[in-house]
Amino acid sequence: MKTDRKPPPAGRPAARPATPGIRQSMSGLHTWVGLLLGWVLYAMFLTGTVAYFKDELSQWMRPELPHQTEVPDQALVAQRVADALVAIAPGSPQWSMRLPDARNNSVYAFWRTAAGTPGQRGFGEASFDPATGRKVTSRETMGGDFFYRFHFQFHYMPVIWGRWIAGVAAMFMLVAIVSGVITHKKIFVDFFTFRWGKGQRSWLDAHNALSVFGLPFHAMITYSGLVTLMALYMPWGEQAAIRTPAERQQLTAELSAFIQPGKPSGETAPLASIEDMVRHAQERWGRDNVGRVTVTHAGDVAARVAVARGEAGRVSMSPQYMEFEGPTGRLLAVHEGVGAAAETRGVLYALHLGRFSDSVTRWLYFLVSLAGTAMVGTGLVMWTVKRRQKLADPERPYFGFRLVERLNIAGIAGLSIAMAAFLWANRLLPQGMADRAGWEIHGFFIVWALTLAHAALRPARTAWIEQLWTAAALLALLPVLNAATTRRPLWHSLAEGDWIFAGTELLCWGLAGLHAVLAIRTARHQPRLRPARKPDRDPMAGAALRKGEA
Repeated sequence: MKTDRKPPPAGRPAARPATPGIRQSMSGLHTWVGLLLGWVLYAMFLTGTVAYFKDELSQWMRPELPHQTEVPDQALVAQRVADALVAIAPGSPQWSMRLPDARNNSVYAFWRTAAGTPGQRGFGEASFDPATGRKVTSRETMGGDFFYRFHFQFHYMPVIWGRWIAGVAAMFMLVAIVSGVITHKKIFVDFFTFRWGKGQRSWLDAHNALSVFGLPFHAMITYSGLVTLMALYMPWGEQAAIRTPAERQQLTAELSAFIQPGKPSGETAPLASIEDMVRHAQERWGRDNVGRVTVTHAGDVAARVAVARGEAGRVSMSPQYMEFEGPTGRLLAVHEGVGAAAETRGVLYALHLGRFSDSVTRWLYFLVSLAGTAMVGTGLVMWTVKRRQKLADPERPYFGFRLVERLNIAGIAGLSIAMAAFLWANRLLPQGMADRAGWEIHGFFIVWALTLAHAALRPARTAWIEQLWTAAALLALLPVLNAATTRRPLWHSLAEGDWIFAGTELLCWGLAGLHAVLAIRTARHQPRLRPARKPDRDPMAGAALRKGEA
């Protein structure tokens, strides 16, 4: 076969192909680590964003509980519920209660059963009315805790598997952040340059702006998320330092403020006043800043009581608690300090969860985290927008492109529909049905699967528009559904100053408007295809011209 290419002169080696630079290498890495687990990351970001208001959402999903105008006296509430638990769980080796605060209008308690029955779980749980100390009769639901738990351990799989998947996804996210900063050398300049209606350029501008807007937050939230489960991902240091069951028990107590039940003495003795113990803690930490009360072997001489400090107002999840002797109420110890490494973990853990924050800070967390969700979503969409322009036949793309495109639709718009359907199920399912909380969750996944089937059967652009409008309609009509099924319509909540109920429904309207705007812009968008490049008449002249332009 003849060729016009001349061999290199004698003694001169042939030219080697140019190796890609660091930015080109990072660009490829950024693209693929962002795509391979992008749908998992998007779901983690969106459900984690909603979880910043999980307590408020749980109140909305239990409309039978009355509106709380102020935080009740935690000491009196603790005594009422303690009396109820002594009667409900006699002989329990341990029970614990979470006291009401500004974001929780009920007392959640759980207890270990005295003797586990094969095939049954070894604990019980219930919610109590702070005013009476009696069990509340509200609909069965996981509330906002479902989104919180789904955020880092998913569902329908062993918890350990879900947390491993979340950890791998978080590591991918950390790599994507670092490689993205290296790739976009003008990322801060591009933050102030947004071009509407420019196709791929607009998606890239949006992606850059959202990335820079919350870059420190995104890096912090990703790294701190890995730190929260570091003992699972890297257990070897802990295994080397802790060798005996006693050391393990001590570590568990220090990290959770749950004193572990030892052996009962067999000699009965009533509990001293739980109210007095909580008041002792209030003198140290404040009237409304007691978080939890844990009791081991209530009614036994060996009983112990731990009163833990609340999480509000301190940027650390390291536990602080006071330990009392159960029968006498005598203070045994105050635990307020941990080692430097444990305190570092506690601070990163608190920064990730944001439970220390007031309302303003929590809204900032929500908005920046929502921008991070949009950052992941725009990155996924940009992959298809960029490659669609290079397809030989955009109307008949190859299988891999169609797969990514359909997963984008169901993973982004479809997830919004599924989350709204979860809230609809809370209002529509019969209150007395068996496993009601479980069927709320089943409904979430059934609807999400249907959105994937819809995306696979409809043209991509049509599917985007239909699913965005569906999400907007479900969110916009949610306050109407609530007014029709409960005695707490939006206008009633506004009149009473119940901003937890009213705020939830107003936020639904805001999110409905956002989805409607996206649906309208998608319907109006006309993709711009690049015209086919004309061949050069003179290949050498064309090459010289392109070199000069470069």
